[in-house]
Amino acid sequence: MDVTAALWCMAGFLALSLLAIGSGGRGLVGTVIYAGSAGLSLVLAVIAVHVLLTASDVGQRLILPLGVPWIGARFHLDCLSAFFLLVLAIAAGAASLYAIGYGAHEEEPERVLPFYPAFLAGMTGVLLADDAFTFLVAWEFMSLASWALVMARHRDPENRRAGYIYLVMASLGALLLLLAFGLLAGPEGAYDFTRMARVERGWWIEGVALVLVLIGTGSKAGLAPLHVWLPLAHPAAPSHVSALMSGAMTKIAVYAFIRIVFGMLSLPSVWWAIVVMLAGAATAALGVLFAMIQRDLKRLLAYSTIENIGIIFIALGLALAFRANGIRWAAAVAFAAALLHVFNHALFKNLLFLGAGAVLSATGERDIEKLGGLIHRMPRTAFLFLGGCVAISALPPLNGFVSEWLVFQAVLMSPILEQWSLKLAIPAVGVTLALSAALCAATFVRAYGIVFLSRPRSLQAASAGETDRWSLGAMALLLGLCLAVGILPGLVIDLMAPALDQVMGATLPVQRAIPWLSFIPIAEGRSSYNGMLVFVFILSSTLVTVEIVHRFGSRQARRGPAWDCGFPGDDPGAQYSASSFAQPVRRVYGNVVFGVRETVEMPPPGDPRPAHIRVSITDYAWRALFARVGGLVDRTAGALNALQFLTIRQYLSLVFAALVLLLLMVATWR
Repeated sequence: MDVTAALWCMAGFLALSLLAIGSGGRGLVGTVIYAGSAGLSLVLAVIAVHVLLTASDVGQRLILPLGVPWIGARFHLDCLSAFFLLVLAIAAGAASLYAIGYGAHEEEPERVLPFYPAFLAGMTGVLLADDAFTFLVAWEFMSLASWALVMARHRDPENRRAGYIYLVMASLGALLLLLAFGLLAGPEGAYDFTRMARVERGWWIEGVALVLVLIGTGSKAGLAPLHVWLPLAHPAAPSHVSALMSGAMTKIAVYAFIRIVFGMLSLPSVWWAIVVMLAGAATAALGVLFAMIQRDLKRLLAYSTIENIGIIFIALGLALAFRANGIRWAAAVAFAAALLHVFNHALFKNLLFLGAGAVLSATGERDIEKLGGLIHRMPRTAFLFLGGCVAISALPPLNGFVSEWLVFQAVLMSPILEQWSLKLAIPAVGVTLALSAALCAATFVRAYGIVFLSRPRSLQAASAGETDRWSLGAMALLLGLCLAVGILPGLVIDLMAPALDQVMGATLPVQRAIPWLSFIPIAEGRSSYNGMLVFVFILSSTLVTVEIVHRFGSRQARRGPAWDCGFPGDDPGAQYSASSFAQPVRRVYGNVVFGVRETVEMPPPGDPRPAHIRVSITDYAWRALFARVGGLVDRTAGALNALQFLTIRQYLSLVFAALVLLLLMVATWR
């Protein structure tokens, strides 16, 4: 059985974790751990593809005598979980291959190696869980293992703060999911997912459950305003762990949302779709605007993850809207767009985080203002990172274009909906999506140009060298997959068709039967895309242009003044900087989104000291929500601190009063 094989892989991850604990991370243990993780990830990918190709979800259940008495721990591998298992396996396999070389530079490998395979085991367990208890145990195991990896460099105060905030947000998400499962279980306590989906509930119970699940999974995925942990935790973790947290763990949260909302709740209401779409649109806009102004390369990528999570939830909201109106074929298009972007984001965001790790390993810097000129010192990394930038900017022929194009196709189908609330909301969401896509391209033009082009701005950048072959191989594998999916997206759509049919009861047309390998999501008369023709056109145009320039261009050597890119002299500090690039966006949206404060220190005339401008940026979500809640908790804890110093008589009186109050509440309720 496929589910049994997947559980054995999960046990293998746990065994690798125990091996790392027993050895202390010495010698070749790191290579064994990462190579073993890559091998197990490959096995999981084969299992997932087998399930999707054969649609063998009947009877794929396994009950172990663990967990809740008389219920046990239930595991199930259906087409939906198999698709996300494939996403996890590809991301984990690439990150593990990368870590074989990158891990050699880890200062304290004993703080990373035991928790890395445990993290993979936790994510696998969430995808295989088939009851609420097993799901929550695996969810918490995943959260704690990733928290330990965030705290690997615990001597840094910023990392400790990131770990604390991440742990608080993870606990909040788990609590809300626990409450949601309690509502969905009903009075009979149907804890397994199959019975839970059959429980009859009132509309208000399902509405409350939707909100709880949206907040609980959104806190893990990075939905605004629950995103505050993500730009702190991703830079704190080792780079291959950051890639997994961004490319895989956030998708596990998306899976949890789909599993509960699409699989256990009844026919959705229109307001469900509006809430999910607006949350996704706000997240996409906020994420890309914050990414645009970041100086920390890994934090920039973290905010970009928030934007892409917003795009996924926009597509899921569209799927709910069409499903609420009974338009299954349109719901299938929107849902396919969400799943395809899940797959694509796992590829190109892993690639970008691994590239950022290569830059960090070579230079010791995450501040892009202190980099520059790395295209000459790290040419292979520069090429691979450029491919990731093209993919995430939604430019053809790479994969990011296909999934965002499919989301827009779902947006353009909104006129067939009846409700005026949706007719007004969806175009607004579409405009936000278009703005996010444009700003995303500008963000990565800025990131690539400042990091790899121009001249080095520091000695570290000037003395950098190329990264190791394992790291380059892992990034090349991801870029190859980005190109393959961008050229042949129809094959991925056909692979996910069983998952679409399971959730939506409808699929897209069979793509492999379409001539010329075109991608036609609805009908040929409405829209189509041929990635192969686009790729051939771009490649041939480039080659022809190069040939014309070399054949007809003058070969005579000419001398002239070097183009100075708009700045005089040889001082790299006079180059166009990342802050200069982002200043227009910061000025336009500063007071509305960022809470920007600019302070200029200008010395008086005759004073030789240089002038300084300091820019401070505040996340309104943090200041308005989490800082106030934290202050309230501190004040409440201080007020309740007096309870520690009561006498025995006072404690007994307090217990007696509480008991009487509870009895009165029970009597009144009845």
